[in-house]
Amino acid sequence: MTMDKAEKIILTGDRPTGRLHVGHYVGSLRRRVELQDSGEYKKTYIMIADAQALTDNIENPEKVRQNIIEVALDYISSGLDPEKSTLFIQSQIPELCELTFYYMDLVTVARLQRNPTVKNEIQMRNFEASIPVGFFTYPISQASDITAFKATTVPVGEDQLPMLEQAREIVHKFNTVYAPVLVEPSALLPDNDACRRLPGTDGKAKMRKSLGNCIYLADSPDEVKNKIMSMFTDPLHLQVSDPGHLEGNTVFTYLDAFCRKEHFERYLPDYSDLDELKAHYQRGGLGDVKVKKFLNNIMQETLEPIRARRKELEKDIPSVYEVLRKGSEAAREVAAQTLSEVKSAMKINYFEDAELIRMQSEKYDPGKIR
Repeated sequence: MTMDKAEKIILTGDRPTGRLHVGHYVGSLRRRVELQDSGEYKKTYIMIADAQALTDNIENPEKVRQNIIEVALDYISSGLDPEKSTLFIQSQIPELCELTFYYMDLVTVARLQRNPTVKNEIQMRNFEASIPVGFFTYPISQASDITAFKATTVPVGEDQLPMLEQAREIVHKFNTVYAPVLVEPSALLPDNDACRRLPGTDGKAKMRKSLGNCIYLADSPDEVKNKIMSMFTDPLHLQVSDPGHLEGNTVFTYLDAFCRKEHFERYLPDYSDLDELKAHYQRGGLGDVKVKKFLNNIMQETLEPIRARRKELEKDIPSVYEVLRKGSEAAREVAAQTLSEVKSAMKINYFEDAELIRMQSEKYDPGKIR
């Protein structure tokens, strides 16, 4: 069954733990801009998830605080338009915390422990037995974020699918126990396999700020070039004449994510497309430096308009904060309406329930004329 524009709503966002990198860009940000501009969605909500970032940065709140503006600058410079999308800060919507609290009663500890994303993140951070409760309940908080805006569509990477599945479980449980108030969200995965999990420049499975293997959207041309020229390729490709391998070759993974046919016309006319370039590399006779230079040209072309826009935005930081303030106010109105419906379904809207008050009045004073 297809859904018309009046019903389709997007919710997505990022934790403000640092500037955004090209993994964010191809994994979600570029797609968000396309979806925002497609005209297929009634509303697009983009959240800076500072409250969730604090779950494992509680002793360093200044890090989160300083990165709010970095993420906002990256958002707008990449093409997210405050006139088309609602950009907001999670902590400024207290209704999300209240929804999370109610949803906690719908999820068991055992179910949270089985969540693959949570298990992986706990192991990566070496939390072991000292897991912050806020971090442990991250999937419940995420369900609150999604359902508060009745999002039908959540653009995610593959690693976030278990989180979305748990949100769907919470929606189903709530709607079954109370009333069909919440909307069950669907995942929207990147349509390019290379974009689903872009590796770090060192070939590690994932690009992470903590590993120092990121190309940031705000990096200078020289920084981008240096990172690309030192990028991990094929350790067995020692000489130009050696046959090269594509699997695990970071340069070609990036080409899969960023390269388009017109790039060959501009920067490497010896080849008609990426398949031809790959075939030459695999049979031998094509050096890594040539391929890296080609990738650098593509990356510079992609990032230059983002860098230029960011420099303009940096000249008026108060206006960026104003965008976030207005977006947070608009988002709060929507979340408050959902919370009101949730509390009504749970029968805890005591002061708004005139029928409850009337019935209790009759119970304790049945002879009173009304």
